Amino acid sequence: MSYKLIDGRLQARALRGEIRARVGVLRELGWHQKLVSIAVGGIEATALYVRNQQRACTQVGIAFEDRSYTADVTQQELRAAISALNVDPRVTGIILQRPVPSHLDLKYLQNSIHPDKDVEGMNAANIGNIVYGGSALGPCTARASVALLKSTGLDLRGLEVVIVGHSEIVGKPIALQLMEEFATVTICHHETRNLAIHTRRAEALFVAVGKPGLITGDMVKPGAAVIDIGINQVADRIVGDVDFDSVVDVAGWITPVPGGVGPMTVAILLSNTVQAVERQRRSYEEAMASGAPSWA
Repeated sequence: MSYKLIDGRLQARALRGEIRARVGVLRELGWHQKLVSIAVGGIEATALYVRNQQRACTQVGIAFEDRSYTADVTQQELRAAISALNVDPRVTGIILQRPVPSHLDLKYLQNSIHPDKDVEGMNAANIGNIVYGGSALGPCTARASVALLKSTGLDLRGLEVVIVGHSEIVGKPIALQLMEEFATVTICHHETRNLAIHTRRAEALFVAVGKPGLITGDMVKPGAAVIDIGINQVADRIVGDVDFDSVVDVAGWITPVPGGVGPMTVAILLSNTVQAVERQRRSYEEAMASGAPSWA
């Protein structure tokens, strides 16, 4: 069976063009965007992510500031830094890079970021709002993955979807978004018995577990859309969780690794950054109309 490659780079490029236009409109209205990155521990892989984010922000006209902290920074110090950014009107977005040292409580720090500046969509308020279909600031990778599925043109209503991986930032948010579209969703995880039984009936298959080659061609329904979210270093190359060579002859659509979900995730981060400013603008206007402080 021939397949259709889901080109994340091409779609991200188109989305960046739309974002650049929205950034310009907001700037004309007096709303300038600035994204602040917080990284801890001097991890080289994290530094690479930060450089990619900075380059992407520059391309669309969003100011970017990299704040790095040593591995011995305390929870209280980081919490104080985030609190200061929350009330700084010059800062419109905050991203806390992962991983952080084990002595830091990642969930606590993520929930310390004001929901309106949480461009990663990691604050519990933003994730919780997905249940009601009302949060624009959902987790970037989850939003990117769903956007790539939608690009296939498949009708999501009643679509049989299987998600392999149930993390709070990828698997579960994908499931919630697709249920809002009335897809029929199954989530598999490390306790799932006979994974292939589930994956073979999926019309759309998402895989995000960090195990290279987990999904092979005999585990995929002919014609299915396969969204590979995994990123694994194997020898001198990057591969996904899907064995591309065996699945490509079976799938109807498939994302490559690299070049699929990754570029789209960065584009969604930019989109979230713009949507955060639009949300802040609404909050400010409502506060001015009521006479209350906008960041009360």
